[in-house]
Amino acid sequence: MVRVKSRYLLCEVNVSDRSRLLLLDDRTVAVAVKAAVARTHGDYGAALSSVGFSVKYLNAHTGIVFLRLPKRCYRLLWSALPFITSVEARGQKIPCFLNCLHVGGTIRTCQKFLIRYNTQQLHRMLPKCKNEEEKQQVRQAILNCSLTRGKNEALEDDLGSEEDEGE
Repeated sequence: MVRVKSRYLLCEVNVSDRSRLLLLDDRTVAVAVKAAVARTHGDYGAALSSVGFSVKYLNAHTGIVFLRLPKRCYRLLWSALPFITSVEARGQKIPCFLNCLHVGGTIRTCQKFLIRYNTQQLHRMLPKCKNEEEKQQVRQAILNCSLTRGKNEALEDDLGSEEDEGE
């Protein structure tokens, strides 16, 4: 049996009102992405991206999304992401855009990048803190980003099992 190689896009959903992120689910994001590919690249793009495309992970609190797609069409989908202006979720139209942060060959590389990215963001927040209590909270969050071996294995088990399902 031939193994189909995949690419994973690590994207961030940006909305003006952060509370509206909680309305999102993986199905609505998948529909919005497929619609953007169909609008941008026509029937060929829609057919190519529909085979093997899935939303592997969505964190509605942070707006982080892992998209899995075949290696042969990841540039096609990547080029359609800027054309997503809103997502239809639970009968509401949520104006948003998807920012692609990283393209990886495995979920694990995307996880590692996400940890580094979050640490960088927290380091950028540290000088902007107004009082010592806020600084202490940011420092604690930075320390939580550097995973110990036990936490790292748990994280890999959670997302690693999803990666194994598709192969």
